[in-house]
Amino acid sequence: MVHRFVAWGAILAGLGVAAGAFGAHGLKSILSPDRLAVYETAVRYHLYHALAMVVVGCLGDRCRADRVGIAGRLFMVGILLFSGSLYLLALSGVRWLGAITPLGGAAFLGGWATLAWAAMKRN
Repeated sequence: MVHRFVAWGAILAGLGVAAGAFGAHGLKSILSPDRLAVYETAVRYHLYHALAMVVVGCLGDRCRADRVGIAGRLFMVGILLFSGSLYLLALSGVRWLGAITPLGGAAFLGGWATLAWAAMKRN
């Protein structure tokens, strides 16, 4: 099951590239510089953690698969909450969406901590 994170990470990375291109070409003239910076932050963290999911999938045989799987799920939740809330904030201007962002950041931190724990407790 952990190997599915390679596929999910690749899919999410492709979506991150598409989101980045959309921001650079479709939103640059529409959004204010501040909102475009928020959008770019969402893309950056989206891509970092999509690649982290690929790494998680590749580590499934070397580390405790259950812990690595938890890390992958946390990265996915982080992309949804952190990047998703920032995408929506940038596109809509609805400020309360920023209250969701730290939950995604916490998921990212939890994912990295869990990945470190899994690496220390190898199979």
